[in-house]
Amino acid sequence: MTEFLRAVAEHGFLQYALIAGVLASIACGVVGSYVAARRITYIAGGIAHSVLGGLGAARYLQVTQGWEWLHPLFGAVIAALLSALIIGMVSLRWRESEDTAISAIWAIGMAAGVLFIARTPGYAENLMSYLFGNILMVTPTSLWLMATLDLLVVALGLLFYKQLVAISFDEEFARMRGINVEAFYLLLLCMTALTVVLLVTVVGLVLVIALLTLPIAIAGHFSRSLRQVMAISAALIAVLTVAGLGVSYNADLPAGATIIVLTGALYLVVIGAASLRSSLRRSRAASATVESGSSR
Repeated sequence: MTEFLRAVAEHGFLQYALIAGVLASIACGVVGSYVAARRITYIAGGIAHSVLGGLGAARYLQVTQGWEWLHPLFGAVIAALLSALIIGMVSLRWRESEDTAISAIWAIGMAAGVLFIARTPGYAENLMSYLFGNILMVTPTSLWLMATLDLLVVALGLLFYKQLVAISFDEEFARMRGINVEAFYLLLLCMTALTVVLLVTVVGLVLVIALLTLPIAIAGHFSRSLRQVMAISAALIAVLTVAGLGVSYNADLPAGATIIVLTGALYLVVIGAASLRSSLRRSRAASATVESGSSR
């Protein structure tokens, strides 16, 4: 780790990577908590995979039409928001078709991305790296875009905290309180879409769901409120991102995959410890019951 810290001080791309990881962790902690509470992880997965279509289209227009200003992340944002709105509208109006819509968005987005990449002249390694993350290739332009998305997502998440909590835990109660459940549900899906774009930069669209859910599950074991889950999970993701970057740099491994492996390992340790504590409590309770019966 000492070698990694020395490299961070010398190389700008590692500094950019660390900043990107911190930015993504903040939005992920906030939105991931809502996603877990609302149980819409599968929707987030559909949105994540549809992003490849937007990335491919933006890169294609960059190269073939000379639109140098069109950063691939712009295409990712448009694709993610469109997917979120389509899935949201189908879910609200034809709930029985929700799974079909998610599967269609998932498949069409991936297929469109592959086609655009195939038709784009030149070397497509940079674009394909979005599949498994390209945090070490983050540019200052990408950081500004990420910071803008991060600020927007966190501001919305905190500004409408009560409404989003209400629709995440109890829709009927939210309606009784006069909350426009449909509008805030669509807002939550759009926030999820923007967060997915942030995470795609860090771990890639294939691994987004792991980083969006596992830290939230870990934080849930040490929290008593949604606000605490948000704070703990955001800090946890930031720490895991830094640790993953350090391990991947020293071992010459893909950064995104390393971050997910560390996150998964920590999750297994936490649930293992929680299961052990639960077993010990049950054993003690059973022993106390036996002793109480014997004394009578």
